[in-house]
Amino acid sequence: MTPLLVAALVLVALSATLVVCIGDPRRQVVSLAVYGVLLAPLFLLLGAPDVALSQIAVGSAVVPLMVLLAVRVVRKRQRR
Repeated sequence: MTPLLVAALVLVALSATLVVCIGDPRRQVVSLAVYGVLLAPLFLLLGAPDVALSQIAVGSAVVPLMVLLAVRVVRKRQRR
């Protein structure tokens, strides 16, 4: 295993732990987006450039946006 791959795996593991440990949903979404961005180079290092491109589009943009919208709707319903 190359040192670059080990570093990428450690960064992904740390960011995944951070996503789980954060309690505030809005901050958790931001850390989820960072986690998605960190996964893309890992996929590139593992030889899957198509998965890396999909991860950049979906994991770092679409999913966090959907979660933010869901949190917004839930909070609006709780206020009523």
